[in-house]
Amino acid sequence: MLGQSPFQYGEQSGVMAKQYYATSSLVIGYALCSSLLSIINKYAVTKFSYPGLLTALQYLTSAAGVWILGKLGFLNHDPFNLETAKKFAPAALVFYLAIFTNTNLLCHANVDTFIVFRSLTPLLVAIADTTFRKQPCPSKFTFLSLVVILGGAVGYVMTDSAFSLTAYSWALAYLVTITTEMVYIKHIVTNLGLNTWGFVLYNNLLSLMLAPIFWFVTGEHKSVFAAIGSRGEGWFQLDAFVAVALSCVFGLLISFFGFAARRAVSATAFTVTGVVNKFLTVAINVMIWDKHATAFGLVCLLFTIVGGVLYQQSVTRKGNTAAQRGLVPEQPKEGNAGLEFDEEKQSLVSSTK
Repeated sequence: MLGQSPFQYGEQSGVMAKQYYATSSLVIGYALCSSLLSIINKYAVTKFSYPGLLTALQYLTSAAGVWILGKLGFLNHDPFNLETAKKFAPAALVFYLAIFTNTNLLCHANVDTFIVFRSLTPLLVAIADTTFRKQPCPSKFTFLSLVVILGGAVGYVMTDSAFSLTAYSWALAYLVTITTEMVYIKHIVTNLGLNTWGFVLYNNLLSLMLAPIFWFVTGEHKSVFAAIGSRGEGWFQLDAFVAVALSCVFGLLISFFGFAARRAVSATAFTVTGVVNKFLTVAINVMIWDKHATAFGLVCLLFTIVGGVLYQQSVTRKGNTAAQRGLVPEQPKEGNAGLEFDEEKQSLVSSTK
C-alpha cells in the first residue's frame, strides 16, 4: 500500500489475520455449542432421569463459572446485591419455568418436537404484541412467514408417531412460558442495566435458589433421595455422569461463545448462524440415533425453520426502514446485547434468548 513500508503492511496483515481467525473460532465455537446443546440435553435426561436436579446442576455450574472467571479477571460481571435481585426475581422465575418445562419436554419427546414448538414462538409473540401491547398488525410478509411456521408445525403434529398427551402438555407449557419471557420479561432485565455476565450470574443464581421449591412441588426429591440411598441404576453410572457433565459444561460454553460471537459479528451474521445451527441440530439428531421424527415430519420441521428465517427477514427489514426514517431510538449498549440472545441456544444459562 502507498505510504507504508513492507514491514508496516505485513504487520497490519498479521493483525487482520489474527482477528479473522479469532472471530472464526468464536463463530465456530458458538455454532457447535448451539447445534449440540439440545441433543446433549436430550442425552442427559435419557441417562439421568432427574430433570429438576439436572437443571439445578446446570445453574450451579454456570453461576459458579461466571463468579470464578470474574475473580480470575477473565470477565467482568455486576456484583450481586439484594435490591437488584428483588427486581430481577420475576424474570428469574419465568426463566426457571421456561427451562423447567424445556427439560421435561425433552424427557418425554424428541429434539425435533422441541425445535418445532420453539419455532412457534414468533407466532405467539406477534399475537401477544398485537393483542396486549397494542402493537401494529404484522405486515403481509411477516404474516406470510407466520403462516409458514404454523403450517409446518400443524403438519408435524399430525404426523408425529411419538405423539403423547404428556409430551405435548409440556410442549404447550414451554411455549407459554418462553413467550411470556420474550414479551413481558425482557424489558425488566434491560431496565436494570446489567451487563451480559451480570445477567447470566443473576439468572442462574436466582434460578438455583428456586430449584428446591420445584423439587418438593414435583416430588422429585423423593426419587433422588431413594436413588442415593439405594445407589439405584443410572445414579452412579459413568455414562450418566458424562452426560450430566457435558450438559453443564456446554451450558457455560454457550454463554461465553454466544455473547462473544454477538460482539464479534454483525446482527445479520449472528442471526444466519442461529438458523444454520437449527439445521445442524436436525442433521446431527437424525444421524446419531433413532430419536427423531419421520421423513415427512422432518420436512414439516424444516418448513417451520424456513418460516422463522422469513420472519427474521421481515422484522429486520421493518427495523431498517424505521431506522432510516429516524423512528428507531438508539440501540442499547453493548452490555445489554446478550439480552437479545436466543433462549433456546442459551437454554442452560439462558442461553438468552
